[in-house]
Amino acid sequence: MALDILTIEKAVRDRFDENAFNFRMEEDILTFEVNPSVIKDVVRFMKEDEILRFIFLTDLCGVHYPDNNKDAQFAVVYHLHNLVDNVRVRLKTYLNGDNPEVDTLTGVFDSANWMERETYDFYGINFIGHPNMKRILNDDGMVSFPMRKNHPLEDAGRTDKDDRFFGRTSHNYEPNN
Repeated sequence: MALDILTIEKAVRDRFDENAFNFRMEEDILTFEVNPSVIKDVVRFMKEDEILRFIFLTDLCGVHYPDNNKDAQFAVVYHLHNLVDNVRVRLKTYLNGDNPEVDTLTGVFDSANWMERETYDFYGINFIGHPNMKRILNDDGMVSFPMRKNHPLEDAGRTDKDDRFFGRTSHNYEPNN
């Protein structure tokens, strides 16, 4: 019997109650939100459960929502894949803008290591317990996180580029955020 979305939703809801919510279909992928305090437990459960079997972490990335309230200014998005039944799911957890941090998944998926480092490098999201939380692509001396929307796309001195055309304003750049 193939794994269906109702089975996935019921298993996660039964186990994690109100900590997993807002189940919906987005672009043909079951998507739901998880409280950051239990994201590691939810992912581990979905991997180890003998029915769910989401044994592959396809992707992990960050998103910056500067216009959201402080408690949801960052998100970490996880894509899991059940290779046996060929089913994919997307989990989202929202983080505080002043101190974006969440538990590492390196103890659940080895592949989370570099994905978490990349997310830290570009968004400044700290993965608590990560074995080597440092920049992976950018220079170690950088004090900003270039994928945050308050980071300018170009040098402010350039006249041939205008951040306004990319939905950003140059005046809100804060290098210590």
